Amino acid sequence: MNAKQQKGPKAGVPNILIDFGPLLVFFGVNFSYGIFPATLSLMATMPAAMAISWIKRKHIPPVLWVSGILVLIFGGLTLYFDDERFIKIKPTIIFSLFGLILLGGYLKGKALIKFIFEPAFPPIADKGWMIISRNYGLLNLLLAGFNEFLWRSFSTDTWVAIKVFGFTGLTFLFFLSQIPVIMKYGDLKKLG
Repeated sequence: MNAKQQKGPKAGVPNILIDFGPLLVFFGVNFSYGIFPATLSLMATMPAAMAISWIKRKHIPPVLWVSGILVLIFGGLTLYFDDERFIKIKPTIIFSLFGLILLGGYLKGKALIKFIFEPAFPPIADKGWMIISRNYGLLNLLLAGFNEFLWRSFSTDTWVAIKVFGFTGLTFLFFLSQIPVIMKYGDLKKLG
């Protein structure tokens, strides 16, 4: 394996387990046992995902750090107060936080999304990173609002299903919508 191959995150099953494993466990446990056991399972699997990330990648991405810390805080509040609203507002806080950070960086002329995505992308011109950063900032604020609407309007089971599968699907579709920006501002010859 050459140095170029080692630079970015490795693709494959371990990354999928790190990124989506805790959510899938949360969904499965909620489906079988309810939101409180699901919250406890999420609190247990997030540190496990962080540990696996460290072992496999020698790195824990900032998004995973923030999400893991907030899962422990809001999961703990959910269980302590026996109130599922705490775990339901966690995505709103995460999405809002990242949206505001990305848009704040954009307004200051800094494409902060670059620090998260750069290892997995071809070299992209600064203008392209600025556009992607702005777009992801707006997406996060929209997802925060959507989460607030969902948990206040639907059952817990519906909220969990949409949180796990709907938000993931929307984020993937949004990523696909950014391909024209990547193609316009990226050096695709350096991708492979």
